[in-house]
Amino acid sequence: MFFGLSTWALTALLAAIMLGATTAGLLVGRSLAARPDHLREPVGILQGALVGFMGLVLAFGLSLAVGRYEARRADVVAEADAIGTTYLRAQTLAEPVRTESLDLIRQWTDVSIDLSAAVPGSPRSDEAIADSGRLQAQLWALAGQALADAPVDSAPRLYVETLNEMFDRQSDRVYGLGNRVPTTVLLVEMVGAAAAIGALALHLATFGRGVPTVLVASLLVTVLLLVTFDLDRPTRGLIRIPPTPLVDLSRQMAEPVPDPVGGP
Repeated sequence: MFFGLSTWALTALLAAIMLGATTAGLLVGRSLAARPDHLREPVGILQGALVGFMGLVLAFGLSLAVGRYEARRADVVAEADAIGTTYLRAQTLAEPVRTESLDLIRQWTDVSIDLSAAVPGSPRSDEAIADSGRLQAQLWALAGQALADAPVDSAPRLYVETLNEMFDRQSDRVYGLGNRVPTTVLLVEMVGAAAAIGALALHLATFGRGVPTVLVASLLVTVLLLVTFDLDRPTRGLIRIPPTPLVDLSRQMAEPVPDPVGGP
């Protein structure tokens, strides 16, 4: 649900919810300010419990989002390493499989870079995945040809091993981009934060003060929620996974490839 929103729409939604909870708490608190003082104690206990609950839930949600963010960054590095190794081993193959495979691996790298900027489930992402499947079929067919031409050589066998790993690393990255924090957890965070901020505003308003304090707390909670949500939107939010290892690898692949040992 939240993943489909733009960054500005998500920011506006969170700010509106926190501001609404703050306003409601202040209004209710001012209406209770004239009541007997013994009503303030249970309200204070309630807001203390809710603030503690909010801190626990926000920390839990943030840890989930950060863990997934770090895993996605690691997936990019792992795929770049696998592509680089496969590209080097492809240079040991015999012609014409060698040249054709090297060209297809370069295209595979470009597709992997495109996936870094594509929103999972979008037409651009589906197109990149389809291109990846086409390249995978062509690379695997060429690898089978290399094995058939030299069944006892070690170079084709080593190449097939890393080629398969290259396919797996991209699959891991694609599925990792779609592995997001459950919506239920995000809803609990948002509702819990709104309830805690509202209770805090209510408690302070019963004393006739604390409006600036509540507004600052509301702003900080909104920012924390936005960061938690944005960490789980690696291809469309403000905090993105940079495809730097893949881009650097693509630049290296653009350089001339040395002739094979024993070649002309």
